[in-house]
Amino acid sequence: MTIANARGRDSRRAALRHKVAKAARWLHIYLSMLSFGVVLFFAATGLTLNHPEWFSGSVKTRESKGTVDRGLLGGSPNTAGLVESLRAKEHLHGAVAADDVRVDPRGVRFSYKAPGYSADVSVDRESGTYELTEVRNGFVAVVNDLHKGRDTGKAWGWLIDFSAVLLTLVSVTGLVILLFIYKRRTSGLILAAAAVGLCVVFYRLFVP
Repeated sequence: MTIANARGRDSRRAALRHKVAKAARWLHIYLSMLSFGVVLFFAATGLTLNHPEWFSGSVKTRESKGTVDRGLLGGSPNTAGLVESLRAKEHLHGAVAADDVRVDPRGVRFSYKAPGYSADVSVDRESGTYELTEVRNGFVAVVNDLHKGRDTGKAWGWLIDFSAVLLTLVSVTGLVILLFIYKRRTSGLILAAAAVGLCVVFYRLFVP
């Protein structure tokens, strides 16, 4: 291989490294800005979730009784009609999952659920009367459920998945940038490995 060919190969490698480093920096900056709100939300709610005793939010409970349209309680109860009828009548919100609806010869029971919220309904099929217990938790309970993705629906679940992918890309692009900072590369990788090792040690020693 001639000196000119070697220089040309080195030049192409240097150009490729420059392009990769530039692309990684661009992605890291804009992905970091895009994920800023996500990181802040999950960091803050991680703290509230881990220390619920610090945030004694108010809990409001309401009980109600009434009657429903007897036509909804025939041989095969119209559970969808019951759910929507009571939602409108009692100003309830939240989703009612199929496995939260229980029908037997004596009654129909179901629950509305949303982050920090639940409403349990029991309907007597013979008399057409119902009993409702609605529980509204405070703001911290709502954001904690959003953090866990509990009773949030598919759309919020997709947002959590998107956030996970986004934060993974931020981490990977940050690592790529580190690999091109030659003066800091070794110390940075050692620090990253030490952080991972510390998490493993804490898990092995302190997690039951």
